[in-house]
Amino acid sequence: MKTPIWLIGACLAASLPTQAQTFKPIELKDHELATLRGRYVMPGRIISFGIVMTSTWQNANGEVIGATSSMQIQQSTITPQFYVSMIDEKGNGSVSSQGTGIVVGGSGLNSTEGVTQVVRAAGDHNTAYNDVHINVTKASQAPATQQQGQALAAGSTLASANGAGSLSVSSTGAGVQFNIVASNNQGSTVQRLAQGGLMQNTTLLGGGNQVNNLTSFNVVLRDNESTAGSLNGNLDQLRGLRTLGF
Repeated sequence: MKTPIWLIGACLAASLPTQAQTFKPIELKDHELATLRGRYVMPGRIISFGIVMTSTWQNANGEVIGATSSMQIQQSTITPQFYVSMIDEKGNGSVSSQGTGIVVGGSGLNSTEGVTQVVRAAGDHNTAYNDVHINVTKASQAPATQQQGQALAAGSTLASANGAGSLSVSSTGAGVQFNIVASNNQGSTVQRLAQGGLMQNTTLLGGGNQVNNLTSFNVVLRDNESTAGSLNGNLDQLRGLRTLGF
């Protein structure tokens, strides 16, 4: 016995609503989105964005060389700009001996992506600290800007030196980089923020050194709803970071 064509068609038509109901999208609530790993906010809610980077090297006799660089972007900011303050502290101990350690390899570290934190030690009694902070707060208005130090123009390098070593802070199309080469072959450290990645890399060849690489991202979100004008303003400010290599 053959089944009529119209009966087959009727059965298929009856099944369509059931199949469509199976693939109906489910809307996630705000509290459910908040628990997901990735989050986002509209640019209009960001009323202040800042970066603070610090690198210091202290040798065995307590002498310190380093620098702090900061940048803060708000709606009134015309061009994103880093400002650098040098750190130079005298020691009170004995002169550091010559470092004799040897560290090999590591060429692949220059091609890593994301956040890379490395400490390689070939000496004794050293301390090395790499850290990244992301601080998010809320406020009704942006905090007052208090930029200190010397402006770091694009393509320029600021340098200093003392008994602990030599320091350079440079800004190129690839971003901002701190580079410290310690005296007496004690080692070196590099901290670089560029092209969406952060590198904190320390190599210790001597003894009794203390090295710190710290980067802090500070974001202030607006408490109340923003207007369309502030949306465009904040987008324009964040776009300016591209010229610095971020």
